[in-house]
Amino acid sequence: MFQRDISPVCYKLHLPILSSLFEGLHKPAISIGKSVNGSPLWVVEISDKPGQREAEPAFKFIGNVHGDEPVGREVLMQLAYWLCDNYLKDPLATLIVENTHLHILPTLNPDGFALRRRGNANNIDLNRDFPDQFFPINDDINYRQPETRAIMSWIKQEHFTASATLHGGALVANYPWDGSRDKRKQYYGCPDDKAFRYMASVYSQSHYNMSLSKEFRGGITNGALWYPIYGGMQDWNYIHGGCFELTLEISDVKWPKASELLVIWKQNKMSMLNLVASLVKTGVHGRIFAADTGRPIPGSLMVKGIDSKISASRTFGDYHRILAPGESYEVVASMEGFTPKRTRIMLEREAMNLDFILDPDGTNAQTKPLPNDCGCDDGIKPFLIREAYLWLYLLVLFFLLALYLLFRRRISSRLARNPPKRPVAI
Repeated sequence: MFQRDISPVCYKLHLPILSSLFEGLHKPAISIGKSVNGSPLWVVEISDKPGQREAEPAFKFIGNVHGDEPVGREVLMQLAYWLCDNYLKDPLATLIVENTHLHILPTLNPDGFALRRRGNANNIDLNRDFPDQFFPINDDINYRQPETRAIMSWIKQEHFTASATLHGGALVANYPWDGSRDKRKQYYGCPDDKAFRYMASVYSQSHYNMSLSKEFRGGITNGALWYPIYGGMQDWNYIHGGCFELTLEISDVKWPKASELLVIWKQNKMSMLNLVASLVKTGVHGRIFAADTGRPIPGSLMVKGIDSKISASRTFGDYHRILAPGESYEVVASMEGFTPKRTRIMLEREAMNLDFILDPDGTNAQTKPLPNDCGCDDGIKPFLIREAYLWLYLLVLFFLLALYLLFRRRISSRLARNPPKRPVAI
């Protein structure tokens, strides 16, 4: 069982204990899948409204991707405890709990951890098991590991804005791309390179000594420049989930002594908190609406000059776009069946709120009903509801008519047996 004082038995982590510790701030630990050997992959969501959809950015932390890098799982458990203990006491904890949905998966590779080796029970490196953009590896889902499939399903279910995986063996904040087209060791930046460098710097500069690195300038590095990998989770998140993910190496030593874990936690504490808080404190946030109905719509948001887009949520039409501050951007909101709208903004250090109201473009696409998060068709639902009310009305009317006819019949029968007396004039 995890000990809150980070005692020498720290490496024996038991996640379901969270189910009874932080009542009200989290929903009970849920499993997003199972490992090769059947161990649940436990996740805890921390929020003031856990389990509910809100127009807020969502962030996820994942630890122990490699079984022989256990520091991340211990630090993430301590983060969960600290946030719940300090909610309404510490301003940063309160900001995160009330304005984000934080998901924590302390261990993605419980089997590898138990075996004290890098790969999972099948000895597969999970950070090489995702579909790759440059080379057609792992394209057959049947050949992917169950832990990999669980992450891919989770990303499709949740609308994550950003995330980070915690590793060990170095001290640096790594950002995409992780590989290059020609497999050479070189700087290979993604379309959101400036935003990723900003995110990595937020972590590095908040760390005790990461930014002082002699090996990595500023304590950050492009993955392909450091050493190229293929089939990594970081790039897949960005391409297929619109989720800005960092790979964080938080300890030079993979298996530090248990007595050193508290030091590592303290060195990374502000980095983790500031990284999550940056989703609220910076960037562009807003909602996308349809002008004809006033309803939120799941449109897309693009920035001119940046070849990537993010999607607004289906429930609230909210978007959360990470951008490097201190620059001017032309932001474009669009959706099929609507006329795109664009505007130019100057993004300072603080976050900017920007809503879009899109006009239908007059094509048939505008009348196409929009699916919602439950998979229902909102265009059909009102019709079904109206039809149900009509049938209910007719049923009630028929029932009242039957009662009326029955009443008339009984009155007529009584009058036939006892005719009324004629009034007498006096």
